[in-house]
Amino acid sequence: MRLKRFYAAFLPVFIILLLSSCFQVIEEISLKNDGTGDVALTINLSQSRTKLASVMLLDSIQGYKVPSKAKLQQELNEAVAYLKKSEGISNVKSTSDFNNYVATITFSFKDVSNINNITKNILARQKIKGTNSSSYSYNKISKTFSRKYQAVSTAKTEFNKLKNQDKAVFNNATYTSIYRFESPVITTSNPASNLSKSKKAVMLKSSIIDLINGKVNVSNQIQLSK
Repeated sequence: MRLKRFYAAFLPVFIILLLSSCFQVIEEISLKNDGTGDVALTINLSQSRTKLASVMLLDSIQGYKVPSKAKLQQELNEAVAYLKKSEGISNVKSTSDFNNYVATITFSFKDVSNINNITKNILARQKIKGTNSSSYSYNKISKTFSRKYQAVSTAKTEFNKLKNQDKAVFNNATYTSIYRFESPVITTSNPASNLSKSKKAVMLKSSIIDLINGKVNVSNQIQLSK
């Protein structure tokens, strides 16, 4: 599952992203030693809230129909409903702040592999193509957490179909993954990883446009203390 693109799963939200000058996508996974855990997915457009507040008053802009707050909330509710029906997923909740344009979905999983196909399936339902792929796994015996990421050429192809003014929106967009653990981290395979002072959290931040163009890889293998 490519959690970082979960937020673009909803077409109205994707349009709002195109109308924003800056946004952040944040993926947080908290993993327990027994393999269960929690996920928090956030899209933060607060840095563009003044511009977005003006845009939301319009019917359309740059050839795109501007979705209403009610439509955005509807898409968020539908995503929550889908997650509630997903195997191994529970405690699904969402929050939305349309004054600051921040939305978050949280849920728990029985096994980290339960989240692998969620984004792919949601995107398929919305007929959004050209997505990169990720899969997650955790070996309880060796206490190794892995994220395998693979860029696909169609992601760049779909991106290149956008108008130049729409591509420019992604220039300042960032994706951040944060993984938290009960046990200290011994090693990480991705050199771009940042380890917290407690040694129980790993953060990796990158440009979304670099991800789309395949210039960075967010794969990571994290070895925990046994």
